[in-house]
Amino acid sequence: MAIKVGCISLGCPKNQVNAERMLAAVEAAGMRVVENVYHGADVVVVNTCAFIDDAKKEAVESILEMAALKDEGLVRKIVVTGCLAQGYRDEIVKEIPEVDAVLGLGAKGDIVRGIEEVLAGGRCAQFPDVNRLPLSGPRKLTTPEHWAYLQIAEGCSNHCAYCKIPALRGEFRSREMEDVLAEARTLVDGGVRELVLIAQDTTRFGWDIYHQYCLPELLRKLCKIDKIRWIRLLYCYPDEVTDELVDMIASEPKVVKYIDLPLQHADDRILKAMGRRGMQADIRRVLTKLRAKIPGIAIRTTFISGFPGEDEAAFEALSGFIEEQRFAHMGVFTFSPQEGTPAYAMPGRVEPEVAQRRAEILMQQQAEIAAQLQNERIGHEIAVMVEEYDPYTDSYTGRSSADTPEIDNYVTFTSARNLQAGDVTNVEIFGVREDGLLGRAKP
Repeated sequence: MAIKVGCISLGCPKNQVNAERMLAAVEAAGMRVVENVYHGADVVVVNTCAFIDDAKKEAVESILEMAALKDEGLVRKIVVTGCLAQGYRDEIVKEIPEVDAVLGLGAKGDIVRGIEEVLAGGRCAQFPDVNRLPLSGPRKLTTPEHWAYLQIAEGCSNHCAYCKIPALRGEFRSREMEDVLAEARTLVDGGVRELVLIAQDTTRFGWDIYHQYCLPELLRKLCKIDKIRWIRLLYCYPDEVTDELVDMIASEPKVVKYIDLPLQHADDRILKAMGRRGMQADIRRVLTKLRAKIPGIAIRTTFISGFPGEDEAAFEALSGFIEEQRFAHMGVFTFSPQEGTPAYAMPGRVEPEVAQRRAEILMQQQAEIAAQLQNERIGHEIAVMVEEYDPYTDSYTGRSSADTPEIDNYVTFTSARNLQAGDVTNVEIFGVREDGLLGRAKP
């Protein structure tokens, strides 16, 4: 009987892609991937995140939950991978003895060997160079068949004061362009119609290999692949949004008029302390350029509240900036001090309660802005990609080009025509509800 392997993958889409490569390797070795670990698995792989304290807490809770299943005899072995394994290896080994293997990021390509070792009764802890983390190879998709993440680079060289990613995942390294294109063709041949491009810094793609920003060229070549309907950009760094990239988004129909641009703050003093490149005026110029050349572009961003030194004046500067810019989508994280980063020892630490209150104020502010923007879409016709059909309500769920899968809003609509997941249809919007828009497909 084939060995049954389950996987719990936490954190960002980049971690999810790593998990998909591990699962493909597991299946290629003759093992069987089980979707529900609670129904029994020989091995459970917990692919962890450690970006902020909440992510670390979720990772530890997931490991402990699997340890409880192991005690009940529902799981035989536990393998921990990902950023928590990379950064807190000793703590995991010492504090959670139920864990049979701890594999650093560079060992993910050796997942099969690690599983075989623990099933043979051994314990293992492997932490090779993070640059050994596979950036290509087969994947077992964990997203719906009609869309997928396409990772174009790994690591980060920005070294923001609050972020531990460079220490965990290494310096920025792009994939070869043809390697990315080959994977895109494979995904499209398998039914994918939307590609969501990801990296820790998507806009830097190619700089380390080709000594220039190559994202526009990559987009140009991706758009030539038949059957791709939408291409979406996440995790773009503001000062690397070049005129060429803006022109590409504006002119190419397959590149959706959407960009994810994590800005982190809008007060100059805080931006400088964060180690970000550029001040508020620079950020505003980028946003103005995007909106001038791409009317109606949906901009998603994230901010950090409670960074050391953030006084009321800095917070008001951020709040005013948000009110002025009216982002389509926005998230706020409270500052999470990470050992080993410059921000960890910075003076002026903001009380957690204050940081949380500020985050809630900003999110309420954004909720009102987003509701206004959604209401402005009533009476308009928009393109929607079908996600699924609900036979009980005889309606479809889909996403507009202004909405990233699993993150943003949805469109619920009726249609006189039979539609399939991945189809794109025009929908007339007539209403709004909490999770998105209501409409009817054009005949």
